[in-house]
Amino acid sequence: MSLLVVGLSHRSAPVSVLERAALSADAQIKLLQDTVAAEPAAEAAVLATCNRIELYADVDKFHAGVAELSTLLAQHSGVGLEELTPYLYVHYEDRAVHHLFSVACGLDSMVVGEGQILGQIKDALAQAQELHTAGRLLNDLFQQSLRVGKRAHSETGIDRAGQSLVTFGLEQLAAGAAVEQWVRGKKALVIGAGSMSSLAAATLARAGVAEVVIANRTYDRAERLAGILSEGDDTDVLARAVPMESVPVELTRADVVVSCTGATGLVLSAEAVATAVEGRTGEPTAGLGDDPRTTAHGTDVPETPLPPTSVGAEEGCPLDLTAVQAGFSVMGEAAVAGMDAATLEQHAAWAAGSAVDRREAARRSPEADAELIGALAATVATVGRIPERRRPEPVAEIPRPQPVLFLLDLAMPRDIDAAVHRLAGVRLVDIESLAEASADAPMVADVDQVRRIVSDEVAAFGAAQRAAHITPTVVALRTMAADVVASEIARLEGRLPGLDDKHRAEITQTVRRVVDKLLHAPTVRVKQLAAEPGGAGYADALRTLFDLDQETVASVSRAEDSTEKNRGPA
Repeated sequence: MSLLVVGLSHRSAPVSVLERAALSADAQIKLLQDTVAAEPAAEAAVLATCNRIELYADVDKFHAGVAELSTLLAQHSGVGLEELTPYLYVHYEDRAVHHLFSVACGLDSMVVGEGQILGQIKDALAQAQELHTAGRLLNDLFQQSLRVGKRAHSETGIDRAGQSLVTFGLEQLAAGAAVEQWVRGKKALVIGAGSMSSLAAATLARAGVAEVVIANRTYDRAERLAGILSEGDDTDVLARAVPMESVPVELTRADVVVSCTGATGLVLSAEAVATAVEGRTGEPTAGLGDDPRTTAHGTDVPETPLPPTSVGAEEGCPLDLTAVQAGFSVMGEAAVAGMDAATLEQHAAWAAGSAVDRREAARRSPEADAELIGALAATVATVGRIPERRRPEPVAEIPRPQPVLFLLDLAMPRDIDAAVHRLAGVRLVDIESLAEASADAPMVADVDQVRRIVSDEVAAFGAAQRAAHITPTVVALRTMAADVVASEIARLEGRLPGLDDKHRAEITQTVRRVVDKLLHAPTVRVKQLAAEPGGAGYADALRTLFDLDQETVASVSRAEDSTEKNRGPA
């Protein structure tokens, strides 16, 4: 059997695809059950976070395993296989181990070095153990990945290289200000009571917000989280729980909102956010209409006076001047927005030649050209540059008011309507904007050190797995030797019926010592050789040399796997 992982993440797929492929808790359970029921897979685990969906399995056939796991991911995510396939990646054997260890260390995270992924890996392992889909391989793999991740964080400065998505998201909302100073005294609303929402609530409380309100569909969970925050020794924050129905009212009171639920649809619409902002400011909220000077409810906002325009004064311009918005120069960028290719080409040709009358230029003599060139050269010598004959007129931008409501959406699929980005008085940071803002190599030395740790741990894990692979064969060999000793002692007793117990015990012990000494060197050596790359064949050689029963070896393996699968959550 061999380790295979098929998945997609923020590195391979756009956020829109990740959002549609997100797996609910029930879908994850069904995916695991269907995977181990499929022919190529014996074990399975799902690692599903806000920016990755990965299916790990122990398979006996590579190509059949890839096809089966890809099909299952498509079926349970609801995204068609043809659409999903271009975004999937596949890792096999040591590359699969390397991938998970890198993920555990935060090297593959949207924010490099973030430590929250360790908790998500632990949850994935606990789920597989609870459903009895994790056997010896995946138990060993996920537990070792947790140890590798902890080692990376304790032995390097990778913690300095990144933070959790919550911290990074708050930093983006603060727009360069220190988070502790920015949130101090603000009121926060946290929607959801899962692990990410709990982390957000705790982070806000430690940073110094004045109040944290927890809203959740299951009120008891919200109340429990609020109690933990209120009773915490490291925070002094007012925390309370509210039902989800109270969110619209709480939006009018909150300064900062963090949402991370498991909902499949939107939790906050753009209209709800606009209404909340209007409730805070008493002013209509601009941004949802097609015209930036129109409010969310279609009410005109008084126009800001714009500078004079040159529209209508340009002869020969191919633009339909009646369609150009007042305040734009036909020479400026705004004038050509939305043109078709042919008109744009005509406009470019016209703009490039409109500074000089072409008919007049055709009548000019070489002497006139020389005079013009001389005048330009003299100007260059005086001012250091050729003056522009025509310059686009400035386009006045409608001022955007300072945000009064800050929203952080950490859910996948998203909780908050992306149209909120267009609302005046609101700042929204979501998974997509976090992906654009994150830097992948903030601390090169620490990242390189973690990569070396991962490489060393992958080699050690591979050696341990290869050595473990031969263990059932060694156990079968020693079992056969013990059976031979027992058979020969029984035959000796038949020949020497008068043998007393003392001598019988001494003879038995001597024969066992002889057999153990004969087997010790070859079994130790074969484990060493099997741990090396390409050492898988030594188990076959041992079975052949000692004529071991394949079924006996297989029964030992099945017993070990059964023990691992029935193990409770770690």
